[in-house]
Amino acid sequence: MEELGKNMVRHCGGMPLAIVVLGGILATKNSLNEWQLVSKNVKSYLKRGKGQGVEDVLELSYDDLPPYLRSCFLYLSHFPEDCEISAKRLIQLWIAEGIVLSNQNKGNGEEIVEDVAENYLIELAERCMIQVGERDALLKIKTLHVHDLMRDLCLLKAKQENFLCIIDHSSGNQFRKDISSSTIRGVHRVAAHVFPQVQCIKNPHLRSFLFFFEVWMHQTNALTDPRMIKRVNYILEHKENLDLVSCIFILWTKYILWRSWTYMFNNFKFLRVLYFEGRVDDAGIKLPCDIGNLIHLRFLCLKDLSFIMPKLPASLGSLRCLQTLDLRVQRIVYLNGDVGGPIHVPNVIWRMKQLRHLYLPQHCDPKTKLKLCTLRNLLTLVNFNTRNCYVGDLHNMMNLRDLQIFGSFHIEDFEDLGKNPAILGNNNILRSLTLTIESIEIPDPRHLTHLIFGCANIYELRLVLKIGKLPEYHHFSSNIASIYLRICNLVEDPMPTLGRLPNLRILKVREDAFTGKEMACSAQSFVKLDFLSIYRLHNLEEWKVDEGAMPALRHLEIFECKNLKMLPNGLRFITNLRKLEIGWVPKAFKDKLVEGGEDFYKVQHIPSIEFHRCG
Repeated sequence: MEELGKNMVRHCGGMPLAIVVLGGILATKNSLNEWQLVSKNVKSYLKRGKGQGVEDVLELSYDDLPPYLRSCFLYLSHFPEDCEISAKRLIQLWIAEGIVLSNQNKGNGEEIVEDVAENYLIELAERCMIQVGERDALLKIKTLHVHDLMRDLCLLKAKQENFLCIIDHSSGNQFRKDISSSTIRGVHRVAAHVFPQVQCIKNPHLRSFLFFFEVWMHQTNALTDPRMIKRVNYILEHKENLDLVSCIFILWTKYILWRSWTYMFNNFKFLRVLYFEGRVDDAGIKLPCDIGNLIHLRFLCLKDLSFIMPKLPASLGSLRCLQTLDLRVQRIVYLNGDVGGPIHVPNVIWRMKQLRHLYLPQHCDPKTKLKLCTLRNLLTLVNFNTRNCYVGDLHNMMNLRDLQIFGSFHIEDFEDLGKNPAILGNNNILRSLTLTIESIEIPDPRHLTHLIFGCANIYELRLVLKIGKLPEYHHFSSNIASIYLRICNLVEDPMPTLGRLPNLRILKVREDAFTGKEMACSAQSFVKLDFLSIYRLHNLEEWKVDEGAMPALRHLEIFECKNLKMLPNGLRFITNLRKLEIGWVPKAFKDKLVEGGEDFYKVQHIPSIEFHRCG
């Protein structure tokens, strides 16, 4: 098999990508016969093609995909070149399109569909069809991208199989001529990388429409003067006069946007996916009520769209088939055209009983009060708070995996925390918990302790709030692999508590998470810590690391700790440390660490040391 492999590598013409992809194909083969078949196919593709090596091997890699992976791969053609793709978002799109279905495993019950899709993603990575970007604390794929040559293959196959139509700069005038032709009428998917003439699309059977607004914003800005937009926004809020030409011009552009919305909502009634990516500072006056016509929608993402009127339509309640709903829209409120301010969400989400992923606006107005107790299938809940939602509804979400609380968090119903059940009921599958309260409001520490104690199996914890003191060690899940702390204003050193967590791999202590002057990591603490980031601890002066602490640490970041006198002597005992990054510290601090400096002995074993804006 070794000699056979060498012969196949020779056919790759020394191209690294071709060799890697070929290795991905061979990794799925378990016998000599299968390897021989691959070798035969490689020779066949080279003879059939022009002997270009990498292109032929890439085409073979696609043809070698099992049927259930082909549509998953082709779906990547939606995304623009060099796009960093969120794995979670991609999986949600796959599921909404029906590309990935749950598996029925005898004896093991039904496997959750998101886990099936995650396995597909892993298989594409193992076959080198995608390139992995970030990984989470459990080393699962968090982001991914597609190599340029692999993307060219993806686009070619998508076109050959009539998988989708892409509207981009290359479409040019030809697209304007063909947009209503059979080219677009015969596809079920459209991806717009520039601002499209939506009204020209005559395809009532369209199933998905994906917008990527980085380019669309450039196009709309070319049509309008930003200064004029600010002036018309001022008029709409204050009902004052503006010169007639400016007012008509800006109102006309807003009318075009409104027509685009209403045309989509009235003519593409079979849509299953409506997706927007990228910030759009002026998406029109409001979201039209006609959105309620899209009763087949499985996926709706309105993230970072900004409207003048802050009230979402009650017709959203008609979208009973939704699986993913992202309502993180914003409101244009300031005279300079900035965005912000509260959004009113009607109390209709409880009707969407098939919801699996719900993203609420960060700021809802005081009149918003949402009943969510019917959402028993929910896996993701983002921007939950007790001002606009009922804390008791969390008790019914038995499948919740990711809970992100933003804003107020009070548990009036849990006066006697010792006798009441866990806030999350008997949920034992919650993986990630985020609590963000960026205000002077300080939650009751008993509530925080009770919430964390009820999360028995989480692996990721993010705390962005003033708490003064961490809960005791035994209140934390032993499974926690990642902790992020910011503005916690901890008076006591958190390291003795955090260092006892047996599976902690990532620790980020950011911006006034700790307000004390001394921090210490004792021997035998942080046994699995791989990455440590210390950032903007303004009062920190001394950091001690005992020999035997953090034995697995590979990457250390220290930024803007300007009162820190020196690096701990104990760093020299961490032999696995491979990268040290230091930034925004006095020049004298840096000079001690460079070769010839008095503290160089502490870091001389580290292969990569980077300094950023020191001195």
